[in-house]
Amino acid sequence: MTNKERKENGLVYRYDDPEIMGKQLNYMEKLYDYNSTRPLEQNKRQQLLKEMFAEIGDGCHIEPPLHANWGGHHVHFGSGIYCNFNLTLVDDADIYVGNDCMIAPNVVIATSGHPILPVLREHNYVYNLPVHIGKNVWIGSGVQILPGVTIGDNSVIGAGSVVTDNIPSNVVALGAPCRVTREIGKKDKKYFFKDRELDVWE
Repeated sequence: MTNKERKENGLVYRYDDPEIMGKQLNYMEKLYDYNSTRPLEQNKRQQLLKEMFAEIGDGCHIEPPLHANWGGHHVHFGSGIYCNFNLTLVDDADIYVGNDCMIAPNVVIATSGHPILPVLREHNYVYNLPVHIGKNVWIGSGVQILPGVTIGDNSVIGAGSVVTDNIPSNVVALGAPCRVTREIGKKDKKYFFKDRELDVWE
């Protein structure tokens, strides 16, 4: 089995294989162009995102700088997604993000990891597992999402969390490692932050 086949099957493989590296630098060139755009060049940014990403829906906004191993080539975004400054996408495998998600500054979404066994790291072995983020998820500042994780629809991930395992839909989760603290429910219809009451909800 070739390294490319091993990568595609979720097995450990050698990342320094030229067949795998392929057009990575070309994708990084597009990313460089994106990060060099000026604030008023919104149309140019939208066009570059369509060229860079595997899929991207309407109304997505990503504040530069954006960092991505493959320039977004393995990233699948729905519509209406907002990403604040300094998002890092370790997109060696596919990253899926659903509609209407919000991603705060300094978030890392990683699909790649290295084996614990030292001899494998010495020989440039790595593994990749896709990440799935559902619809209408809010990811707080400085969150780290690790390979293979799925986050369900409507959930909130608290700032600074390290997400090592799957998180279900409709919950608030936080911590390192990230754990569910409660379900989203009646309290959230009354208060928008701590004891501050909503005045726009009927």
